[in-house]
Amino acid sequence: MHSNRYIFIYSTVKVIIVAILLTVVAIGLKPKQQYNIKVEKMQNILASVNILSTTKNAEELFNKYIVDQKVIDVNGNEQPNLKAFDINVEQESKVPADKRKLPIYICKTDKGETKYILPTYGKGLWGPIWGYISVNDDKNTVYGSFFDHKGETPGLGAEIATTAFQAQFAGKKLFDDNGTFVSIKAVKGGADKNDVHGVDAISGGTITSNGLTKMLMDELKPYENFLKQKN
Repeated sequence: MHSNRYIFIYSTVKVIIVAILLTVVAIGLKPKQQYNIKVEKMQNILASVNILSTTKNAEELFNKYIVDQKVIDVNGNEQPNLKAFDINVEQESKVPADKRKLPIYICKTDKGETKYILPTYGKGLWGPIWGYISVNDDKNTVYGSFFDHKGETPGLGAEIATTAFQAQFAGKKLFDDNGTFVSIKAVKGGADKNDVHGVDAISGGTITSNGLTKMLMDELKPYENFLKQKN
């Protein structure tokens, strides 16, 4: 029968060995984890301009179609030495709108059309929601969208991540006929078919829909000066 001293030392050594092994594994996997995060972000950005990709070809397609990226301030002035991909949109969403770093991705399609991709980040029912909105070179008409979430309810709020919901955004307008920024709203009960600023809210997902509406207004409004700039 072992003494208490032996059991204590044995347990301590065993815990230390396991901790060291877990640390080594975590450090070894970190580059792979960072690469996977990078690839997923590329896939999301491409999805907002209706370009489907896989984990294997996402980087190739991103480098092919995203021909430029930049960071601007709220006045539309480009910020030197900053790269859109490096901007943490979640952190920037917590900064006052007039002080944010605003990333923009510029896509050139196979037809030679220019699309501007703007990231968004907000709050759903159970956690964060985020996405990308792409607009045509008129900087007003939505070309495509991509949304995702961390923990919305399957079949309800999680519907924002479906292609059926996201497809509604194509052709919608960010500005009204007077040139006022009005964004796009998820309308409970369904948007009028002629409403260029509304999409159908998610049935049973009112809080998520409202969160999406707020996210689009809060996150796209700081781009207003850039969107009004002539190309």
